[in-house]
Amino acid sequence: MIPVAEFKQFTEQQPAFKVLKPWWDVLAEYLTVAMLMIGVFGCTLQVTQDKIICLPNHELQENLSEAPCQQLLPRGIPEQIGALQEVKGLKNNLDLQQYSFINQLCYETALHWYAKYFPYLVVIHTLIFMVCTSFWFKFPGTSSKIEHFISILGKCFDSPWTTRALSEVSGENQKGPAATGRAAATTVATAGTGPGKAGEGEKEKVLAEPEKVVTEPPVVTLLDKKEGEQAKALFEKVKKFRMHVEEGDILYTMYIRQTVLKVCKFLAILVYNLVYVEKISFLVACRVETSEVTGYASFCCNHTKAHLFSKLAFCYISFVCIYGLTCIYTLYWLFHRPLKEYSFRSVREETGMGDIPDVKNDFAFMLHLIDQYDSLYSKRFAVFLSEVSESRLKQLNLNHEWTPEKLRQKLQRNAAGRLELALCMLPGLPDTVFELSEVESLRLEAICDITFPPGLSQLVHLQELSLLHSPARLPFSLQVFLRDHLKVMRVKCEELREVPLWVFGLRGLEELHLEGLFPQELARAATLESLRELKQLKVLSLRSNAGKVPASVTDVAGHLQRLSLHNDGARLVALNSLKKLTALRELELVACGLERIPHAVFSLGALQELDLKDNHLRSIEEILSFQHCRKLVTLRLWHNQIAYVPEHVRKLRSLEQLYLSYNKLETLPSQLGLCSGLRLLDVSHNGLHSLPPEVGLLQNLQHLALSYNALEALPEELFFCRKLRTLLLGDNQLSQLSPHVGALRALSRLELKGNRLEALPEELGNCGGLKKAGLLVEDTLYQGLPAEVRDKMEEE
Repeated sequence: MIPVAEFKQFTEQQPAFKVLKPWWDVLAEYLTVAMLMIGVFGCTLQVTQDKIICLPNHELQENLSEAPCQQLLPRGIPEQIGALQEVKGLKNNLDLQQYSFINQLCYETALHWYAKYFPYLVVIHTLIFMVCTSFWFKFPGTSSKIEHFISILGKCFDSPWTTRALSEVSGENQKGPAATGRAAATTVATAGTGPGKAGEGEKEKVLAEPEKVVTEPPVVTLLDKKEGEQAKALFEKVKKFRMHVEEGDILYTMYIRQTVLKVCKFLAILVYNLVYVEKISFLVACRVETSEVTGYASFCCNHTKAHLFSKLAFCYISFVCIYGLTCIYTLYWLFHRPLKEYSFRSVREETGMGDIPDVKNDFAFMLHLIDQYDSLYSKRFAVFLSEVSESRLKQLNLNHEWTPEKLRQKLQRNAAGRLELALCMLPGLPDTVFELSEVESLRLEAICDITFPPGLSQLVHLQELSLLHSPARLPFSLQVFLRDHLKVMRVKCEELREVPLWVFGLRGLEELHLEGLFPQELARAATLESLRELKQLKVLSLRSNAGKVPASVTDVAGHLQRLSLHNDGARLVALNSLKKLTALRELELVACGLERIPHAVFSLGALQELDLKDNHLRSIEEILSFQHCRKLVTLRLWHNQIAYVPEHVRKLRSLEQLYLSYNKLETLPSQLGLCSGLRLLDVSHNGLHSLPPEVGLLQNLQHLALSYNALEALPEELFFCRKLRTLLLGDNQLSQLSPHVGALRALSRLELKGNRLEALPEELGNCGGLKKAGLLVEDTLYQGLPAEVRDKMEEE
């Protein structure tokens, strides 16, 4: 016999695929197995046993052979058999080969095709049913999606994170009034985040979760690093799979098509089986023209398996009817409800994860099938569709990765001397940060969706906060804490309208640094949020593309001491509002496209430092008006296109620092020597060929930068500046250095690299403050100094 296992390949599927088989597909599968067994059993009998047995029919009367085979037997034979004393056989003179020939010939010509091929038809139809049922598991366009879905589904179901997330929700639902009170408190804390942001309140609750988690059993709450990383990878897989599967409905369409095909096949099988089942008869009359060979032309044949085949046929029809009803029910299920949409409403209500999205198309269809198997699968799968759940996992992984000990290793002193913790490009803000109460400055860069938890109030020494491309939400309850503690705030974002509104309510701020662009259509107006609440603001820095000074700057005019506007090359045209900043001491107008020194600057009587770096200044004739700025001590005009310095620079007698580097100067006016208060002069990176002798009048000069010019010689009067500590002469065309350099006893740094010097004067040994580390010169020139001079310079 042919074992049924030989047909296993037609229905073989991965065991995991069973979750996509609803009860009707399972029932249909068992029915096909039963029908297959009927077909295989019939085929086995057909092959192994005689199909038909024929006997000759004696022609005792004319046309007798045309009578039905059943009429050849006289009635009452069974009753007469007992009365017969002796039965004599009828001699036919036929041998065995002739009988076999007649049997085969009558089987092919006299027996109806349905009776002959019934078991083979059963096998073929059953195989077609099997193929129709499992075709979508094999078709390349659908099998890849199914396999991917089953793989992700199994991992989601078994993930420890799924158990933890659902257990936390279950625990929250059983907390009782105490938990309700805490939840209410959390809701109040998030009220300050603004209307229309219900999801933020949920995330605020999430970040406070670790305080409750500690009391839960370790088996539920603890998740090791490896499990956390696996869960994180699952979130990414689910996102990508959802985007891919929701694009089309090939699975849904394929399932409908194969179901419709099965229904059509069922109707066809049912009709022709009911019509032809009566053709299976026990006795068959056979007439063949073989009288010349056998001596007989009419035979009465017995279909040996007719009785059994008729019973199998009725069983097969019954199974087919049941199978057809399941297919019809499947069609009803497919069309009576929208299977291309799936709602997680019940899961959202049960778990409290209100952000679980509804899905559509093939994703929805597979989830509907999963529900027919076990709805728990979709519930556990939904955990990985929730952004709230993902944020919880990220937070847990962050806390595992960034322990307090690891964070303390990153603590450093910043430029202001504060103990700073800098975190960059993290998926979130670790809760462990708030255990470092000694932190004075917190710098967060490229960290998305920050929501400060109540633990922020534990940073009692926090004075500076930097948010660089890190949008942050602050609960109302924490605004009071930051208002009392924060002194410096730095915010950098793509557009200035992304600056959190709560920043402008920090009344205790002394420094505010904002960086971002105005939208193109709003750049000319340069509207900035009101600064009226910042009563103690002393420093305001704005890097943007503003067309004018923002009007809100005047809100702090009475106490603002330092204003920095960096415009990245965009032209700043309206500057009259600067006149109102009467208390301003430092002003920076960097890369503002200025071609002249703004007249509004000359009205700032308290101004001490002015920086006009990286503009388009060509002439500085207005420099005479700086005599009205009697407190001006530092003037930075570097990185411009200034070709000359006017003679009335002599009026700036109180000026102490003058930066003219990176310009186009070729000469300096002799009147520059009358700036008697000058302590620093930087004219490097110009085209100077010589220095005026009057430079020797600058008796207070301590720093002189002449690098990267075209100087061929230095005036001897330069060495009258006895207070010089730094003299930078690198990359010029000097051929010698005057021995009078030894008069600069205070000199501690001398740069001479990149010149044409052949030797150094030994008088350098008289510069008591000059050491080898402070002398920047080629090694060959240094080695040319007398040994006693080198030894003196190398002394500690």
